Amino acid sequence: MTRPSPSSQSTDLAALAGELRVAVSKLVRRAREHSQSSDFTSAQKSVLFHLERDGPATVSALARAESVKPQSMRMTVAGLETLGVVKGEADPTDGRKTLIDLTPAFKRNLQASRAAKEDWLIRALQAQLSAREQAALAAAVGLLQRVADF
Repeated sequence: MTRPSPSSQSTDLAALAGELRVAVSKLVRRAREHSQSSDFTSAQKSVLFHLERDGPATVSALARAESVKPQSMRMTVAGLETLGVVKGEADPTDGRKTLIDLTPAFKRNLQASRAAKEDWLIRALQAQLSAREQAALAAAVGLLQRVADF
């Protein structure tokens, strides 16, 4: 049994990487088509993701997490407050601090948007993939998660 040469393996991995990038990008775009669109900047999206994942945080903590200056984070948070997606409340353990959190309305909106994307994806998986292909995709998801965590 012969093994592929490193150069042919590299070429295959390069092709796989390119095809995977295109397929994942297209999948993300198609999923977005089936949810409410948002006009958030990348900085705002990052803050929203952080707040959803880790819960309420001070502007300083958000700035550290995003590796930006507190002044820049204040501007990002102010924009999100204007849009009604975050709110500030006094820290119950230290009233001098303000904790920023997602508003209940935005959390509901986020859940509805994700549900719409997942509904579309479930329908697409059922319509396009056989049970065997669905099982293969389920196995591939674990591999994709490992690559994404690298």
